[in-house]
Amino acid sequence: MTTRSISPNMALDQLIIERKARGEDILHLGFGESRLPVFPALIERLMAGAKNSAYGPVVGGLAARRAVAGWFDRRRLPTDPGQIVLAPGSKPLLMALQMSLPGDLVVPRPAWNTYVPQAVALGKLVHPVPIPEACGGVPDPALLRGVVEDARAAGANPRIMILTLPDNPTGTHAPPALVRELCALAQELDLVIISDEIYRDVLHDPREPFLSPAEIAPERTVVTTGLSKNLAIGGWRIGAARFPEGPLGEDIRAAVAAAASEVWSNLAGPMQEVAAYAFDEPPELTEHIARSTRLHGIVARRAHELLVKAGGACRPPTGAFYLYPDLEPIRDALAEHGVTDSASLEHRFLEHTGVAVLGGHHLGDLPQALRFRIATCQLYGPTEEAQQQALDAADPLQLPYVSQALSRWEESLVRLFC
Repeated sequence: MTTRSISPNMALDQLIIERKARGEDILHLGFGESRLPVFPALIERLMAGAKNSAYGPVVGGLAARRAVAGWFDRRRLPTDPGQIVLAPGSKPLLMALQMSLPGDLVVPRPAWNTYVPQAVALGKLVHPVPIPEACGGVPDPALLRGVVEDARAAGANPRIMILTLPDNPTGTHAPPALVRELCALAQELDLVIISDEIYRDVLHDPREPFLSPAEIAPERTVVTTGLSKNLAIGGWRIGAARFPEGPLGEDIRAAVAAAASEVWSNLAGPMQEVAAYAFDEPPELTEHIARSTRLHGIVARRAHELLVKAGGACRPPTGAFYLYPDLEPIRDALAEHGVTDSASLEHRFLEHTGVAVLGGHHLGDLPQALRFRIATCQLYGPTEEAQQQALDAADPLQLPYVSQALSRWEESLVRLFC
């Protein structure tokens, strides 16, 4: 039997929780959970939905699917409720999609640490393609064709390509021209696109153009999303997928619904009540998301400034709440302290500076690279009161906890060499 382990980010989070419970002082930047208080109206909808105890349709109730369809409509993707499937989080939808689609997986390198283990668990081969210089979340189109053609020449069958827009782990998003180029290649190479857009509403500058592959290649793109990141309710597990119109989309949706019926049955009734409210985007909730995204952007940019000041290289953040630094420019200095790869770098951060980060090797990156991910959303405060203050502040960088946490991040980059 193949030995399996839990997801590395979940394992790291569990480890840090245990060590903090023993009294250790650790700044936990390794887990991408949006640390903000739950918007009160969401709690009200959850309580109102508690009476909904029936199973209901596998794909989700009509009211919630209509709300999701409207959410896509407002994002230049006209959608019928019949194209939507709801689930307890986007992660099971991604697994069901890989179960339902034939062929192997093409994935950016680095990528969120769930795509590849899901493929491996299903017996699929994985074909990583390095990301371009400009951003993460997408394969470099200059390399994509070669990787796919070489894999097929060797007898493999890459047919699925996952994109993350905006991206985890790099905190960046692909510009429209790059998305168009990838869609053209997907058409030419006959790749089905899974576009993971769970961070779409966490784009730091709302004026920045965003293009979904479903706008360019609608017949071959499935879009997944959810409420974990923009509304900070990851533990509530609310996800949704939009399937293409036409025979291919209908076939994929039917297969995903069949998988759902055997695995999770349906999204819980109370959560469907929340989904119907949230995806309908009432003004008060839209304003809350805008304020949250503003906070994410401000803090991520400051953490990036401190990283670059210390000598690291890093793409400037444009979305989500992550940085993906590369300490290659200071490799020689780190080597003097036994740091030669991302695993030893992760260990050095935790054991010598008291800061938890997620090494790039967990994200499919080259193990010898000195790259890692931090989640800047962990810098807002350990309590709901502190987090609310950060959300409300005109300048959150001036708040004591945020300022102290950023100073500790800065100090950790110095202490790596002490």
